[in-house]
Amino acid sequence: MIKIEKISKSFGGIQAVNECSFEVAKGSITGLIGPNGAGKSTLFGIVAGFIKPDSGRILLDGDNVAGISPHRLFRRGLVRTFQTPHEFSSMTVRENLMLVPGSQSGESLVHSWFRWGKVKQEERELIDKVDEVLAFLNLDHVATQKAGNVSGGQKKLLELGRTMMTDAKVVLLDEPGAGVNRTLLATLAEAIERLHRERGYTFCLIEHDMDLIARLCDPVVVMANGSVIAEGDFKSVRSNRQVIDAYLGGEAA
Repeated sequence: MIKIEKISKSFGGIQAVNECSFEVAKGSITGLIGPNGAGKSTLFGIVAGFIKPDSGRILLDGDNVAGISPHRLFRRGLVRTFQTPHEFSSMTVRENLMLVPGSQSGESLVHSWFRWGKVKQEERELIDKVDEVLAFLNLDHVATQKAGNVSGGQKKLLELGRTMMTDAKVVLLDEPGAGVNRTLLATLAEAIERLHRERGYTFCLIEHDMDLIARLCDPVVVMANGSVIAEGDFKSVRSNRQVIDAYLGGEAA
């Protein structure tokens, strides 16, 4: 579904990503791991359209989308979440979800005046979808709370809920487990598994929690110094000598 071919990017003469290549197959949960400074988040920013690569291609369903803006990729079904949630803190959890879908008839003044029946129908369908997402993610009990007041783990679930409000084909998850307590982390992992199993979502996720990677991901891609150094199932990459050396040379094995 996504094929990354020899993507490179440098900043001020420092090579952040160096001819990085791997594939995220349709229907997979692909893990992207590596020590800090490996280039993982930069690569995510490139794939999601926030950073323009110096060279290389990103094929989405066979089309080269390298350098295409995030909103155009969004319309094509490629959605990214962030390590630090980007909620509208003064709005409720429910309102945050209702903001996501675009191209609503109610956004047009003409439709609001002359096609109010269609506008009302879309509003009812939107409310039903929001209720479904809230129940799916066990967020219905905080639906009326300000998004800025819920816990860090609930904000991560809200980020995942935003992807459910779109027609997402591929979801890039940037450290979904960061700062999440173990109880909510289990809820988050279960939600990802259900979206994958029941709704056919394709995921690629950056994560430092190896228990979460082991539970969710196959294959696992390992980056170090801006390049892919290993790829395979979790057991094989964990025992790869080059991977062990990269982590020992970074922060921890």
